[in-house]
Amino acid sequence: MPHMSVRKRKTLLTATALAAGLTLAAVTPALAGASASHTTRAAAVSSAQGDPRNATQRVADFYGAYIDATWTTDDATAGPAAKALRGFYLSAAARKQVAAYEKKEHADGILFAQNVPVKWKVTATGSGMGHATSRVTLTWGDGPHPEVSRIDVQSDLKTLKITGLKKAG
Repeated sequence: MPHMSVRKRKTLLTATALAAGLTLAAVTPALAGASASHTTRAAAVSSAQGDPRNATQRVADFYGAYIDATWTTDDATAGPAAKALRGFYLSAAARKQVAAYEKKEHADGILFAQNVPVKWKVTATGSGMGHATSRVTLTWGDGPHPEVSRIDVQSDLKTLKITGLKKAG
């Protein structure tokens, strides 16, 4: 990080701390046995891994942390955490695109919805000309036939920032 400005370092450290805090917030209730449903869901995940150099992994990291933050309604830090995550993972142009969608549709421009999904999955769908595309699949309930929506997310391969989001057709 020799050429990184102090501001960029602080932003990176803040986002890292937020991600760590959100992870701890997600794991703590399960470890404490707060409820059977949370414990069961946490126990179902036996391992997780990632690579911060991989564009699709970065999209998955963003959606996981963002959904955790927006799901949490009883924590005063959740709203600022979601905003900070947007600032860290999205390019300035993508943040403008999201803000325009939210103003027009009165819905979350990351999830393209007014509520929060219960599950998410990210899959690489291609790359070229300096960009990678990932498909985010959001599941909106439990049971045998839950509603599902999909979002195509474009990322810059150099910066790994999300540069565009659109509902998948």
